Amino acid sequence: MSEVLNHTLRALRHRNYRLYFSGQIISVAGTWMQQIAMNWLAYRLTGSAMVLGVVAFSGQIPILLLGPLGGLLSDRFDRRRLLMATQSLAMLQALLLAALTASGHVQAWHLALLAMFLGAVNAADIPARQSLAVYLVDDKDDLANAIALNSFTMNSARLIGPSIAGVAVALVGEAVCFLINALSYLAVLLALSAMRVQQEKAVRQPAGHALREGFAYAFGTPWIRGALLLVASLSFFITSYATLMPAVAHRVFGGTAHTYGLLMACAGGGALFGTLFLASRKDGASLARVVSWIAPGTGLALCGFALSTSLWTAVPALILTGFGMIVSVAASNTRIQTGVRNDLRGRVMAIFSMAFMGISPLGALAAGSAAELVGSQATLLACGILSSLSAFVLSRSPAQA
Repeated sequence: MSEVLNHTLRALRHRNYRLYFSGQIISVAGTWMQQIAMNWLAYRLTGSAMVLGVVAFSGQIPILLLGPLGGLLSDRFDRRRLLMATQSLAMLQALLLAALTASGHVQAWHLALLAMFLGAVNAADIPARQSLAVYLVDDKDDLANAIALNSFTMNSARLIGPSIAGVAVALVGEAVCFLINALSYLAVLLALSAMRVQQEKAVRQPAGHALREGFAYAFGTPWIRGALLLVASLSFFITSYATLMPAVAHRVFGGTAHTYGLLMACAGGGALFGTLFLASRKDGASLARVVSWIAPGTGLALCGFALSTSLWTAVPALILTGFGMIVSVAASNTRIQTGVRNDLRGRVMAIFSMAFMGISPLGALAAGSAAELVGSQATLLACGILSSLSAFVLSRSPAQA
């Protein structure tokens, strides 16, 4: 048992990665608390599924629009210092949210505007964070494990954050969640300040040429292009469940913020199992084969959730949805990270971020609009069917070989 555990956590042998891991798991838990509280606050203020879609859209569309510039920043500047700047700005955003909410002056447009500000920060933060991972482990054989553990931090926090947020919102209100998130950024800032990371020389090409080079490389390399298209498809269709969850928790299950937190935690629990599954694998040679059957199954799991009328059926369906989503996305991430050219790493990971997080607001906006017309459950059922079909085609295309 100890041998299996040591193998699963082998990237933690490296000091820089241990620092990064410990800071991230605290900070990301706070981030998830804020996201749950922010979604619930938007729904409490308006009662509108459309507004949920607008807030989600506002928070992530900057990643789609500004992602290439964020990737270029990552390739041009010290990634550790860049992350310290982005994390400080994210802390400021959380403090503003807490102040507005505690004062009683918060409105839906405040949430959309501050979500957009954080999205612009994340456009630079995400590619820097993704591309820094390779420099945090001294043994490159541990890179795939480090990437899997990065996903573990995201999803263990995703499991804990919603549960705590659901209780906190019910007991003391959303402002407390925002304040806790602001304080959680101190952990990652301290960890980053303690690191000593050697990186390659910065890119000094003209910005336009550097951006074109990144896109040409990513979409001109068949296996990278295939992985990006698959991730974009999953992001558009599957992540809509998170946007519509407050409405589903209230209208379908007659629940409160606690029910909402529970449902999101179930998806997070499935994702956590998925990251452990990836971290325990001995190599990444068969990742494309794993994705080829798990990705279509993720859409079917979402269909199961859409058809659920009780928590007894909704919970396992959400666990499977979370598991399939993270395995498909994290496995694609690992394949790209282990095969991409170092001098283009930031720009390619920015495009990956656009495919994963930048496309999802388009899905969120579409899902929110559709839910107003046909209802949340019918919308999620359509998303599940379309996701399963598109994943089946993309995961078996020559580009995925």
